[in-house]
Amino acid sequence: MNLIQKWFEQIAGVSQEERHRWALAQEVFKTPHLNISALQKPACWRRKSRATALKRQVQAGFLS
Repeated sequence: MNLIQKWFEQIAGVSQEERHRWALAQEVFKTPHLNISALQKPACWRRKSRATALKRQVQAGFLS
């Protein structure tokens, strides 16, 4: 497949410099691999409840 692509680029007039620029652009602008495993759980289940946070503050003596 790469050989066919190379022949096409030679026929179409794509230079080695242009291929290098394209490869560099792909490296710079490609999207990073995202780890979506954390998103499998709904956001409301991932967040700590406000009641729990308030309870901790009361226990720590921040709120009287």
